[in-house]
Amino acid sequence: MTMRVLLVEDEPLIAMMLEDFLDALDRQHAGTADSVAAALPMVEEGALDAAILDVNLRGGEKSFAIADALAAKNIPFVFASGGGGDDIAPEYRDRPMLPKPYTMEGVEQALAKLG
Repeated sequence: MTMRVLLVEDEPLIAMMLEDFLDALDRQHAGTADSVAAALPMVEEGALDAAILDVNLRGGEKSFAIADALAAKNIPFVFASGGGGDDIAPEYRDRPMLPKPYTMEGVEQALAKLG
């Protein structure tokens, strides 16, 4: 079965690029959310196998509430950050990282760590 991946990314052009990467990597795009409020119902629906979470969302919002919801459902995820991991909450620093700027190889390696 193809891995269904939720994207949490607040920049539309970057989200579209990630969708293209998922398609090229034979992964299914399970939806895109640009905020915690948009992502949490998608996590609750549960029609996904993994997620890529941009740490810093619009308006200074962080994606940690989404990470909490995913962890509670045992859905693996990676954090995407241009900050080298310094902006990730300590309890999540053991999670796989996807550095920015995104590359197809980087996305592939990050998703491979999820299984």
